Amino acid sequence: QVLLVESGGGLVQHGGSLRLSCVASGIFTSDATMAWYRQAPGKKRELVASSFTIGVTKYADSVRGRATISRDDAKNTVYLEMNSLKPEDTGIYYCNAAHQFWGQGTQVTVSS
Repeated sequence: QVLLVESGGGLVQHGGSLRLSCVASGIFTSDATMAWYRQAPGKKRELVASSFTIGVTKYADSVRGRATISRDDAKNTVYLEMNSLKPEDTGIYYCNAAHQFWGQGTQVTVSS
């Protein structure tokens, strides 16, 4: 059974920073594409950042330059660091593994 557990969300001021963590079990992050998605109230879930096993990363235009996805495969953990946060970054952030497994999400709220 694959389990993804996100943490690190919370209330952040406009312009602030945060780091989200996703600890995986039942799957090796070294063998999987790992990604972060987010869903704002009333909107569809959208891809924020992806980390491919070949070392390539990909970012949504809305966060490029402000976000960094990284992984520590020894800890089976993926991170998302974001800075210069904006109110429009508010949403539930979900970890995804291998394009099919989801975590329960962690709420990020950026105050204006």
